[in-house]
Amino acid sequence: MPAAQALHPLRRVALSCLLASALGAIAPAHADVPAYEPREHYTKYEYRVPVRDGKKLFTAVYVPKDASRRHPFLMVRTPYGCGPYGVDRDGVRRLAPNEDFLKAGYIFVCQDVRGRHMSEGEFIEMTPHKPVKKSAADVDESADTHDSVQWLLEHVPGHNGRVGLWGISYPGFYTAASIIDSHPAIKAASPQAPIADLYMGDDSYHGGAFMLAANFGFYTGFKPQRTPVLPPKSWPSFDWGTLDGYEFYLQHGNLDALSARLARDGGPNPYFDVQIQHDTYDAFWQARAITPHLKNIRAAVLTVGGWFDAEDLAGPLAIHRAIAKQSPATDNRLVMGPWVHGGWVGAPGRQLGRVQFQQPTSEQFQKEVLLPFFEQHLRSDGEVKTPKSPPARATVFETGTNVWRRYEAWPPREAQPRTLYFAPGGRLSFTPPVDTAPAFDSWVSDPNKPVPFVGYAALGVPQEYMVSDQRFAATRPDVLTFRSEVLEEDVVIAGPLVARLFASTTGTDADWVVKLIDVYPPELDEDAARKRKPRSDDVEPPEAPLGGYQQLVRGDPLRGRFRHGFETPRAMVPGQVEELRVTLQDVNHSFRRGHRIMVQVQSSWFPLIDRNPQTFVPIRSARPEDFQPATQRLYRWQGQASGLDVKVLAPR
Repeated sequence: MPAAQALHPLRRVALSCLLASALGAIAPAHADVPAYEPREHYTKYEYRVPVRDGKKLFTAVYVPKDASRRHPFLMVRTPYGCGPYGVDRDGVRRLAPNEDFLKAGYIFVCQDVRGRHMSEGEFIEMTPHKPVKKSAADVDESADTHDSVQWLLEHVPGHNGRVGLWGISYPGFYTAASIIDSHPAIKAASPQAPIADLYMGDDSYHGGAFMLAANFGFYTGFKPQRTPVLPPKSWPSFDWGTLDGYEFYLQHGNLDALSARLARDGGPNPYFDVQIQHDTYDAFWQARAITPHLKNIRAAVLTVGGWFDAEDLAGPLAIHRAIAKQSPATDNRLVMGPWVHGGWVGAPGRQLGRVQFQQPTSEQFQKEVLLPFFEQHLRSDGEVKTPKSPPARATVFETGTNVWRRYEAWPPREAQPRTLYFAPGGRLSFTPPVDTAPAFDSWVSDPNKPVPFVGYAALGVPQEYMVSDQRFAATRPDVLTFRSEVLEEDVVIAGPLVARLFASTTGTDADWVVKLIDVYPPELDEDAARKRKPRSDDVEPPEAPLGGYQQLVRGDPLRGRFRHGFETPRAMVPGQVEELRVTLQDVNHSFRRGHRIMVQVQSSWFPLIDRNPQTFVPIRSARPEDFQPATQRLYRWQGQASGLDVKVLAPR
């Protein structure tokens, strides 16, 4: 079939809710039938678009029927499928962030990336960028997008010559990768919850520890495909055999056993296997990091993320920083809201679990920031109907006070470095220790009885875990807990967090998990608290009063074998005190007057991360006898002052 010829209508297929709800689904379905009917306003076309190496990429195009003016393109590139397939089947709602975009009139484009669904070629996870292209065989996402945009400009009538890109999660990565040395018609891009570097604090590894539950769960459904191929009529379900992920992963023992379980329930999955085989920051991962290549960015960029995104919190911040450093002339802006993964599309954003944000944060962002951003950059001056004042360099939601803040940089330049020191008696203080003799706290960590990451049974990774009540952990003897006095005024922490731990272990390896927690006052109105129910689509934890609630604000691990770098693991020396630096993701949180600040330190966080056997062995193939208890010590005196480095804003 000639490349410029539209595809014949395809047979109807049933879309699986598995990939619709999987990591990076473009947009959730709308439950209510709206008055606005897209079929009346858009015509759908399907094409096989050729790129420079001869492969053809499936591309669905929805063109407004309004021919009285020219329209900009708004494009999504995705590995999750551009269905429903067939020109007689409408799916334009999945491509528009909201109905306002549909009414504004864009040429919506969805493209299956190479090697997925109806596109030809080989799919490579996090396609490595090739800055030097010597022949037509040297392809990457920037090249595929460049060629596709040129084809669209030549073959789709009614456009105004301007192209915008957007996407959430994996499509967010494709958005970021597509703007490197991009086609000049690409004027605006919004990478949302983008993956930036799978190993360094993103989907796959945090602090060298494997993000177990999220990755295993994802790869039960995301598998290699023979392309081009239509989605199956129904997706096979994975037989977990339990509703308790803690039990499931503990029974399987190690990662090799989990790989075998995937193979047993649907065939080997090389995508999962490569994750666990490359457990250091080796050339495989380094080649897939997009941040070193974010240079010569000509399009305006609006990077979007959520403070409670369990998958891709690191990506938006890393991409925004990389563009600011390597393309300083680029119109480069950041939005961080109180959202879960992609929660700013299709959900009101009023709350997460039992934590309230008191306003429709998603609608605010969609109407006041996102639509004006694309309208400003993709329309001619006479067409722009929204105010042309750009958003701040950093528009960030301050949790705790529940207000939007606007800064000229992130983190805010006015934020001052402070340290929360660990003190005797489980106290936490901004005052350095005065003890001149060595002092420490200790606990016994048993990898056969790891600390869970939520206080209730959960099969996957509940979105609610990012604000989950930590009272269950505070009562465990293998969790150190430090808390401040009751705050007499608000304390606003904005920016990155780094825990400096002076620690030792009796083993030859150990995980060091640090959590920052907001402790609510005990006298909260219990009747009002009980009336606050989670959204129906959130995982609902067991009822507990909000009085005394210990809300997780941020947490991250460091695997001890990577304390000197993530490329070469080194055994820890039993009994030797070392300074460990645990990097936590950024926050923008106000600890309110009457609350307390809490920090917890532990050596497991299961099954959010995989178990460390606490012996220096290959973890993915660790035997039962390799999992050994160890005594951990955390020092807190003048010479070895453990604490959490933060950035604090002056009281407003």
